[in-house]
Amino acid sequence: MSLTVLSVAFWLGVVSRESVGGAEQILLQIDEGLVRRGHQSLVIGRPESKIAGTLIPTVSIDGGVSNEAWVMAHDAIRRAMADALRRYPVDIVHLHGLDFADYLPEQDVPVLVTLHLPLHWYKQNALAVRRPNTFFHCVSRSQREDFPKNLRMLPEIENGVSADMLRERSIRKGNFAAALGRICPEKGFHLALRACRQADMPMLLAGKVFPFREHQAYFAEHIVPELDGKRRYMGPVGLRAKRRLLSSAICLIVPSLAPETSSLVAREALACGTPVVAFRRGAVPEVVRHGETGYLVQHADELADAIRACQLLDPERCRRMAQQRFSPERMVENYIAAYRGILEGACKLSQAV
Repeated sequence: MSLTVLSVAFWLGVVSRESVGGAEQILLQIDEGLVRRGHQSLVIGRPESKIAGTLIPTVSIDGGVSNEAWVMAHDAIRRAMADALRRYPVDIVHLHGLDFADYLPEQDVPVLVTLHLPLHWYKQNALAVRRPNTFFHCVSRSQREDFPKNLRMLPEIENGVSADMLRERSIRKGNFAAALGRICPEKGFHLALRACRQADMPMLLAGKVFPFREHQAYFAEHIVPELDGKRRYMGPVGLRAKRRLLSSAICLIVPSLAPETSSLVAREALACGTPVVAFRRGAVPEVVRHGETGYLVQHADELADAIRACQLLDPERCRRMAQQRFSPERMVENYIAAYRGILEGACKLSQAV
């Protein structure tokens, strides 16, 4: 039986192959996987989004992220959701934004919430949802362990990487380290820049500075002073440029100060045959095998030595491990199984009533 899935993206992120956000990339993989399998995929997202299924556009809100912008975005999502539920035979709604609690549908349709972020990112009462037929899941074992034990959750679904990342290609390694992600305080990219200076290693930093005041201040006060002729900032990169960057780097540095829930970029680097240097926290130890596909450190002063050591690791071992574990097909099948399990449970509940 085919499914009709209505996915809702975070309002600040564009969903496309050029997306810079991890949640948007996962949503796109699900969208494409559903369409390939003959299901109907509906996606509520910004009008610039480019998806395989049917886009239900909201609004493009750029500039500063004010309270008015949040209200406008949530109003647009609610209208789009009500319209979609009226026009299409939606089986399940799949929410991906950290602000999901502000636009849960009023209709009695099953809802799956993917918790892409650490617990402290969500509003205090966001998970205390009394709405029936609302289900949560995490994206890694370590992330789940940080959430309240009394919160009913479905089994975690591990993130896959784009099939384009897993495709073998011949790209020569350059003499530089890479770092990639949202440019914000908790990502700790200033530590990567300092470590590369200590290791006398050139570095390329890629990523987007979102219009949050603290993100822009972090970039101006902590990133710009660390840049020089050998350590440069590239700005946001799309799929093709990201694939080339990761494939040609000696290593990827993931210096996150917050526990990573999945570290999609670390998975992508391994898929491109590039080892990862990261702090031993969050879900990163579930992704990187210390001494085989990268190095896990406890303190910032260990980063420089780990960066140098990555030159001796085997890129093919990184790639083989990613192919075995991070298949997008496996992830999509797990989501479809979760959708069907939710729908079967809801059906049994309605029959019992």
